[in-house]
Amino acid sequence: MIIDIQNLKINYIQEGHGQDALILHGWGCNSQTVMPIYNLLKRHYRVTAVDLPGFGESAKPETPFDSYDYANVIKQFIDKLGLTRIVLFGHSHGGRISIILSSQYPELIDKLILIDSAGIIPKRGIKYHIKVYGFKAMKKLYLFFHAGKDGDKSLEAFYKKHGSEDYRQSDGIMRQTMVKVVNDNLRHLLKDIKASTLLIWGEEDDATPLSDGRIMEKEIKGSGLVVIKGAGHYSFIDDFQTFRLVIKSFLNIN
Repeated sequence: MIIDIQNLKINYIQEGHGQDALILHGWGCNSQTVMPIYNLLKRHYRVTAVDLPGFGESAKPETPFDSYDYANVIKQFIDKLGLTRIVLFGHSHGGRISIILSSQYPELIDKLILIDSAGIIPKRGIKYHIKVYGFKAMKKLYLFFHAGKDGDKSLEAFYKKHGSEDYRQSDGIMRQTMVKVVNDNLRHLLKDIKASTLLIWGEEDDATPLSDGRIMEKEIKGSGLVVIKGAGHYSFIDDFQTFRLVIKSFLNIN
């Protein structure tokens, strides 16, 4: 189904009856990625999964978004669909949006489930800064030897060869958007979350490390953290059986 939000065509799927559940996927994914969660919930909730702007079948934003821009679109999406007392699931980048929504609109969110959530910017050590400055220096050297009439193509070739996987897979507006969202530090919002909150983390997550989950557990009042052993950043896929049992217990569903 398609809905128009801020002149953007937003694709979503919806199924079931009862209390509303909303699932927000991670960066580089879409609503199909979270189908295991969707299928788990659809017998118990009116469950909605949305393609975030720039992913799946939803339109790209016309200007680079940050996390708050995404949250604003989803808030309007919620209002248009008339979702209330939401059980909100946010994986990775979807977690950023979920943190903003839960802190700014506590009356909308009944329960919050953050899965390997982004939103915490770790303290950067000397190794990180050496890596960043080395990357910038390498980029300048690459452009010096390859730029000319095909400067833009040379820069694109450099990023495809040396950038992160997410960066390589993004282009144009979405690449600029990714740079903005990864620099959004939402830690100061955690104390304002009122909903009953469950944190689920893969023990081996190397994208949003388990230490981020421990920070969230400490700063979201009354929250609980479940660590799935051996799982990575997609803990809900890596060990769906454990994930399913945890969700059923938290939501008290059969």
